[in-house]
Amino acid sequence: MLSAIHSLIDNTYEEMVEIRRYLHQHPELSFQETETAKYIANYYEKLGIPYKKNIGGNGVVATLEGAKPGKTIAFRADFDALPIQDEKDVSYKSQVPGVMHACGHDGHTAILLTFAKVMQQFQSDLEGTIVFIHQHAEEYAPGGAKPIVEAGALKEVDAVFGTHLWAPLPLGSIYSSHQAIMAGADRFEITIEGQGGHGAIPQDTKDAIVIGAEVVSQFQQIVSRRLNPLDPAVISIGIFEAGNAFNVIADQSKLIGTVRHFDLAVQEKIIQEMEQILKGICDSFGASYTFNYIKGYPPVINHSEQTDLVLKTVREIDEVNLATTIEPLMVGEDFSYYLLERPGSFFLTGANLEGNNYPHHHPKFDIDERAMAIAAKAFASIYLTYQNQYK
Repeated sequence: MLSAIHSLIDNTYEEMVEIRRYLHQHPELSFQETETAKYIANYYEKLGIPYKKNIGGNGVVATLEGAKPGKTIAFRADFDALPIQDEKDVSYKSQVPGVMHACGHDGHTAILLTFAKVMQQFQSDLEGTIVFIHQHAEEYAPGGAKPIVEAGALKEVDAVFGTHLWAPLPLGSIYSSHQAIMAGADRFEITIEGQGGHGAIPQDTKDAIVIGAEVVSQFQQIVSRRLNPLDPAVISIGIFEAGNAFNVIADQSKLIGTVRHFDLAVQEKIIQEMEQILKGICDSFGASYTFNYIKGYPPVINHSEQTDLVLKTVREIDEVNLATTIEPLMVGEDFSYYLLERPGSFFLTGANLEGNNYPHHHPKFDIDERAMAIAAKAFASIYLTYQNQYK
């Protein structure tokens, strides 16, 4: 049956590409994906596969019950886009100004919809139940995964799997990890209140730019000097705003950034150190501050047994020439919430498009669409293998 499923995926490839390109032309930002959710729901409506919409927000969850008893396995795809202007010169370029699928979520959706259509053709021979989770708002915390889990999408699920089309990795490769594969991703916002004044009379001021610069410098020493070198972490300042005139010393500065980690104890240590540095520097300058630390997605921690199943299974796919482990990435993903609830594994499907070396979240980002067929075959292989292994 698996060979027949893979063949049908190949035969449905052109439709998969059409779906992906339509979604690429009509992207929607996180928490605003109403038309995309309608598109997904309408697809299942036409197939006659039962589905529920508005799950945890804009989420859509469909269920395909096989004719034979077995395990219930969930597969997830996200479908939100990013606030980026599409700069590619392609026929399927985004038609929405300033909004673009620059991370592959359009491809993820096409994979899962095609997977559902193909597996329905084998429903009378299938063991168990497939749950298709179409998730909104992965790109922007608090994200869509947590409310979808809280809405009960995994209530009857035995295991959950997902993939991310990964442009830096070559076509035909699949990577995963037996432990952490992606980091916890937090955000922080700091406002420093000093005392402004004339640029020629600094002694009468409390320069919010100088204070902010000192904070930035000291923050960089948290990872290098205050954490165990064996505990990976990142602290990055993405925004530093202050001042509005060349000859005026700023009375306020704003710092916005991100923290990445793989351990919740490390997360707490970083928060404590940041607070201590802020207080010490601002006190020494006679300034004040506000510190808002927003805990984002937890680290994506795979389950070893399910990861073994993924890596062994996908090696049997004709187009896969490499399936192995990868060092954890510092990017964040709210697939972590599914893995906190159920055993499963998240893996990367190589999607590098020859001649396009632009990274994820770049205005010229694109994928090799053939990777979508590989991912759909991986889902099918994982599903059937899981049913056989856990009878």
